[in-house]
Amino acid sequence: MKKTVVITGASKGIGAATAILFARKDFNVVLGYKDSYQSVKLLSSSLSGQGFSVLTVKVDVTNKLETDLLINEAIDKFGAVDVLINNAGISVSAPINEMDLYDSDRIFDVNLKGVYNCCKSVVPHMVESKAGKIINISSMWGQVGASCEVAYSASKAGVIGLTKALAKELAPSGINVNAIAPGMINTTMNSNLTVDEIDEFVKQIPLSRMGTPDEVALAAYYLASDDADYITGQVLGINGGYVV
Repeated sequence: MKKTVVITGASKGIGAATAILFARKDFNVVLGYKDSYQSVKLLSSSLSGQGFSVLTVKVDVTNKLETDLLINEAIDKFGAVDVLINNAGISVSAPINEMDLYDSDRIFDVNLKGVYNCCKSVVPHMVESKAGKIINISSMWGQVGASCEVAYSASKAGVIGLTKALAKELAPSGINVNAIAPGMINTTMNSNLTVDEIDEFVKQIPLSRMGTPDEVALAAYYLASDDADYITGQVLGINGGYVV
C-alpha cells in the first residue's frame, strides 16, 4: 500500500523539492500551502500529469481548525498520513529594537505554533496506527543564533525543543520525530540578501557553496524511510560544514 506524506509550505523551495522527490518515490503527496496558489497549482499539475497521486489543500498553519482539516482531508483521500513534514516558515530580518511587533508575532505563529498545530492534528492518527514519521524543518540559526534574526532564530530553536520533547513522548507509540536544520539554501527566503552578502557568507562555508532544496529533500526522505527507524529526537544539519 502506498504511503502518504503531508508537506506544509509545499508550493516552492524546499517544500516543492520535497514533494517532487516523495512523489517519485511512490508516495501519495499532500501539498499544503497558504498564499502561493499559482506556484502550487503548477506543481500539482506537473505531478498529476506525470501520473502521481496529489492532493492540494489551502491551510493556515497558525489555525488549529485548519490543520485539523488538512490532516482529515489527507486521510479521507488516501486513508492515512504516514509522514508529516512541517516546512512552512517565514523570515523577517531586523535588529530587535526595529522589529515590528506584528512581524515578530507572525514569525512565532507560523514557525513554531504552526509546527505545534500540525503535530497536534496528526498525532492522534499516528498513535492509533502505532507508526509515523514527523520531520520538522528548523534552521542552522535555531542552533547557533543569527544577528538581526532574533525572532526567527528563537522560533527555530523552539522547533528543535519541540522535536526533542515530542520524540520522547511518541517513541512508545512507534512514531519517530526528527528535525532538519538547513544552512544557507538557495531559495527565495534569501532573496533579501545582495549578491555581495551571499558571496561573503559562502566564503565562510567549508564546502564553498549554498545548498540546494533537493539536498534538504533527500535528507527528509531518508528520515522518512525505514532506514531511519532507529533515529528519533535528532537534528540533522544540512549546512555544508558551516559552524559558528
